[in-house]
Amino acid sequence: MLELILSGAKGKMGRTVAELVGAQPDLKIVAGVDITRGEGDFPIYDSVYEIAQRADVIVDFSNPKALESLCGFAVERRIPMVIGTTGLDDIHKKLLRYSSEKIPVFVSHNMSLGVFLLVNLASRAAAVLGDFDIEIVERHHNQKIDAPSGTSLMIADAIKEVRKDAECVFGRADKSKRREKSEIGIHSIRAGNLVGEHRVIFGGEDETIELSHTVTSRKVLAAGALRAARFIVSQSPGYYSMPDLVKSLGGL
Repeated sequence: MLELILSGAKGKMGRTVAELVGAQPDLKIVAGVDITRGEGDFPIYDSVYEIAQRADVIVDFSNPKALESLCGFAVERRIPMVIGTTGLDDIHKKLLRYSSEKIPVFVSHNMSLGVFLLVNLASRAAAVLGDFDIEIVERHHNQKIDAPSGTSLMIADAIKEVRKDAECVFGRADKSKRREKSEIGIHSIRAGNLVGEHRVIFGGEDETIELSHTVTSRKVLAAGALRAARFIVSQSPGYYSMPDLVKSLGGL
């Protein structure tokens, strides 16, 4: 039995993770943490340091502001972490890297294997289609806080690995000039209850290629996080991401 602490337990993703855990006999949530307390299938605390229950792994879909206390708690208790929270800045990333020196830390802006494949295909296409313009368009629900999405930045970073001179341009409302060949345009749409869609457009002379991925249910992301939880508990301290998980599944 793999016992979990769920951070961000009352959020949309937290509730979806809890729903999936409830249907899997080898998993159990022993406690949750959120900005307000609660009771249900498991106790929810407003401070992670109030949790006395033993746990094998922490799954986090909360807010970047919660990371400092969450990392401190995890390192103190020597509990591996799966971080699905987006909107991280450089301070948060350094904090996770520091924590990974003490415990296993898995970080991904998107837990979908399909998105992992999209990122890889975009990187390969960017290498082959060297003269093509690249634009990334992402659509999410109207409650999403960060823009652009962490996934669109993952795609852009992968492209920049093969196009060393590439630069991200976020929208063009304030620019009155022609597009530079080195640009990766990133555009964010926030509307309704869209779960998540990413399109990577490669525009060439007289031809266009599009790669796209659409999530219609948060269950895809929750299932990926639980897959990552099963993976990370058997790892040594270190910083892990989707390529490590996919490799363990025989995909690389």
